[in-house]
Amino acid sequence: MAHALVTSNAAAYTSGREISQTLESARCQVEERFLEGGSVLLSVMDVLNRLLNSLESVAKALDDNEASDTSADLRATVESLTALPVTEENRQQALISLAQTGRELRKHVADMQETMRYLRTFAVTVKITGAGLAEFAGFAQEILERIYSGTDEVNRFAAHLDSLEKEVKLAASFGVSVSKGYADTVPAVARALRDDAAKIAEHRKNLGVIAREVGAIARGVQSKVSSTLSALQIGDITRQRIEHVQATFSLLEDFLAGEDGARLDAGARQRLQNVVHHLTAAQMSDMCVNFQRDSENVVKTIASFDHDMREILKLRDQMGTESGETGGNFMRALESSVSAAHEIVKQVDAASRQADQLSHSTIGTAAKLSEAITNIRVVRTDIHYMALNTNLRCSRLGEEGKSINVVTAELRIFAGKLDESADAIVNGLPALEAAAGRVAPATDAAAGGLGESLTSAVSNIRFAANVMENELEVLAENGREVATKIGQLIGKLDFQHELGDVLARCANVLEDVAGTDVADISDFAEAIAPLDRKIFKLYTMVQERNIHRDIIPASEESIPAPAETTKAENDEDLFADALF
Repeated sequence: MAHALVTSNAAAYTSGREISQTLESARCQVEERFLEGGSVLLSVMDVLNRLLNSLESVAKALDDNEASDTSADLRATVESLTALPVTEENRQQALISLAQTGRELRKHVADMQETMRYLRTFAVTVKITGAGLAEFAGFAQEILERIYSGTDEVNRFAAHLDSLEKEVKLAASFGVSVSKGYADTVPAVARALRDDAAKIAEHRKNLGVIAREVGAIARGVQSKVSSTLSALQIGDITRQRIEHVQATFSLLEDFLAGEDGARLDAGARQRLQNVVHHLTAAQMSDMCVNFQRDSENVVKTIASFDHDMREILKLRDQMGTESGETGGNFMRALESSVSAAHEIVKQVDAASRQADQLSHSTIGTAAKLSEAITNIRVVRTDIHYMALNTNLRCSRLGEEGKSINVVTAELRIFAGKLDESADAIVNGLPALEAAAGRVAPATDAAAGGLGESLTSAVSNIRFAANVMENELEVLAENGREVATKIGQLIGKLDFQHELGDVLARCANVLEDVAGTDVADISDFAEAIAPLDRKIFKLYTMVQERNIHRDIIPASEESIPAPAETTKAENDEDLFADALF
């Protein structure tokens, strides 16, 4: 009888150990696969974060472009180019005005030259007439020298005007050529630059739209990954429940080997084993149902990543196209347009330099003319007083001085005409200076500034394009890495293929061992109460406790004291019970 009991117990232990070994294999696989899946998910989350950071960098680059508004700089430069024909037309009008003022001064200079010729004639006449009079010989020579001096001043004055007229004629001729060039090229160049500015803005807008779409999908995947990480708790729950089943077998073996178990007869021991087998089978069956449901949801979520990643890669390729071929094309077109604009700027620069030179030269000429007029006035005054002195001397000489007196009177009259011409020239000089001021560019930004604006705008656009290209390369790399990680994840988190089958086999083994009917152990419920309490304390989930009590009802000893119940029922414990 004792031998038979020992043999039966050994057989039960062997069966329990074998089941525990099978369960241990399943537990190890669950732990390994879920740890691996969690690691892959975390790596996916990491690369998704990098992808989103890349998108933020792209967005920042777009925002920086918006802030610096290189397109606006380009448009401003285009407006300056468009204004060039009007500016050149104004310059031509100023040149015409300057030429007209010069011609008016030329008339007065010609009058002065004519007057000086008359004065020379009269001075020679005085010298001839007074040749017999000793006191007039030196005086007549002095008058003649002053007249020659005045003539030189008038001729220098005329030479300055000649030089000015030549410069004005040359500038006008160059200006006509520049105006024609502006008419032929400026509208087309300005239109091309305006189109380029529009393309840049459209390109930036398209990149922004695509970046936002990629970001929305990536954040959706990120949310799914987060929920999947949370759903991977099923792996930890499954591992714990397997351990609880294993521990139940260990507790049963310890109980049967101890004093309390020794008091049970063979029939009671078999009935207790049967109940424990039904309990573990029920726990495993419930665990398999939960595992299958939750792991299936995980696999479905992960499977949806594939569509998301295809969308991200497609959008990433669109961004690459926008930045690559299209970007390269618009940059090449822009640089071609800018090159043509720079040719115009060179013309502007040359015209501006010539206008500046002419303006400065004209102002300098005006100053020299003013100085010459002063000298001519001095000559006129000297001649006037010399002639007056001659008149006085002639009056003292009587008849001998009459002929000289007539000539010197004419000298005084024509010396007075010099004043009239000088006054007319002095009145005309401000108009000459004003016309010279209008020839020069209104601002010094017309030439050099325009070229610098063009260079600066293109430099900014090229820099922005390079930044965008670099950021998109990083984005593309992160996009490829995300796709690779997702591909790995789909393969490694297919828990149904192996783990589900292993767990289902363990549940089937337990159900086969348990049989169809649950044995009645009510007659020795108090004897197994310590085992009942130890098994019940293993559980961390409400489901496990409910299953346990459905099979092994609580005895009076197993029911917790009211004080303990009250202690457990605080908010945190109730929340923990609801979860587990």
